[in-house]
Amino acid sequence: MIKSIGKILIKINILISNPFPFRFIIKKFLQKFKIGNYEKRVKIGAVERAHYGYCVYNAAKLAQKLGYKKISVLEFGVAGGNGLKNLEYHAQQNSKLFKIDIDIYGFDTGRGLPEPLDYRDLPYHFKKSFFDMNISKLQKYLKKAKLILGDIKNTSKNFFEKYNPAPIGAIFYDFDFYSSTRIALKMLEANEKYYLPRIFCYFDDTLGTEIELHNDYTGERLAINEFNQYHDNIKLGIPYYLITKRIVEPWYHQIWICHFFNHSRYNKFISMENQQLPYQQ
Repeated sequence: MIKSIGKILIKINILISNPFPFRFIIKKFLQKFKIGNYEKRVKIGAVERAHYGYCVYNAAKLAQKLGYKKISVLEFGVAGGNGLKNLEYHAQQNSKLFKIDIDIYGFDTGRGLPEPLDYRDLPYHFKKSFFDMNISKLQKYLKKAKLILGDIKNTSKNFFEKYNPAPIGAIFYDFDFYSSTRIALKMLEANEKYYLPRIFCYFDDTLGTEIELHNDYTGERLAINEFNQYHDNIKLGIPYYLITKRIVEPWYHQIWICHFFNHSRYNKFISMENQQLPYQQ
């Protein structure tokens, strides 16, 4: 009897010292039943696609502090459209929270992945036509998001001229390939009026498993590194505060912030007015 109680106590102690099971269950419970307001749930990741919520929430929050009334959110690689639908939800919630309009644009070929160009596109993991889209079905479900269909080589050239988007505050890169991600990143070179001074970015294909073996010399990571190498005043940086939290979610490692150092509003003060620390005897 004493031994049985001892074993039970040991198991309880293990669960208490390792909070992940409890945290996962509680978050799923809060997410499913929408317990608590949206802002509290998005801060603890108790929302569907927490990484989407994080980026849109912080983009809207920054926009409000800088005095913007409207922003845009982009997704590169729509596939079946689940992410785009989720973005509509987060945009709606943050529009209400921050009293700001949020437009959504989704870029995709509409026919799945193109042919990988070379080893940098990971042809050992991706094939042509993967992630095909049912265009007519998806368009019926979309309420606000606009689909930009076609090869990114072409759609990237006239996007700003054709749509004149509100300043971009968040971008979700899920093109899988180095080649297409590189082109999508070049869209950060337009006039500053199209961007917030800092953009919250998520890069989907930067972790993976022992199959993908994502690294700094192929795929999205190579595109990021080359972009930083060739741009002096625009840099994609890691938000280190995320990956130093006591409990680190995997997607924390997939977040980058695009800094426009020459942006006219980059240096505008947005922090607490009173940061004085009182002297304590």
